[in-house]
Amino acid sequence: MPRNEEDAPRVNEEITVPQVLLVDENGVKVGPTATEEAIRMAAERMLDLVEVAPLAKPPVCRIMDYGKYRYQLQKKEKDARKKQKVQALKEIKMRPKIDEHDFDFKMKAIRNFLEGGHRVKVSVFFRGREMVFLNRGEEVLRRVIAECADAGKCEGSPQMEGRYMRILVTPQAQSKPRPAPVKAAPEPSVKD
Repeated sequence: MPRNEEDAPRVNEEITVPQVLLVDENGVKVGPTATEEAIRMAAERMLDLVEVAPLAKPPVCRIMDYGKYRYQLQKKEKDARKKQKVQALKEIKMRPKIDEHDFDFKMKAIRNFLEGGHRVKVSVFFRGREMVFLNRGEEVLRRVIAECADAGKCEGSPQMEGRYMRILVTPQAQSKPRPAPVKAAPEPSVKD
């Protein structure tokens, strides 16, 4: 029966080749050994014979506690998934005649998203006759780009998509801020 690469390694009686290259539980290379003999050696030590390099000639097998080995692999995968940073795409919508307070409020939200490591799609929506004044929407987007230049960078120039003019702002690589140097307190002067 053919095995997929995703399948777990063969263990003990699943190993059907007549001879294997054996490595013991301490990592010492024992050498070419009959498969039955290797399985017997593993059983004597209350451990498993695990095929670690099935494509080698002969296949390399190691004596180990297979349950513990699988647990450690699962733990490593879980830790790797935990450390992965998921980057979401957030969207902020504006209008070409946006008020100053509303603009400041939306800029604060954009900055928070960028500092959180998210990408932000900023859209300006044009209704009715506002389509005549596309330059106003472009001014709003250029202002957004200028005000968030220190927190993120714009990918490309403003693009029209139907009645929306859009830009995509991505966070800049965050370097960890260096702690401020600690100044030594002046020594008290002793007067006679």
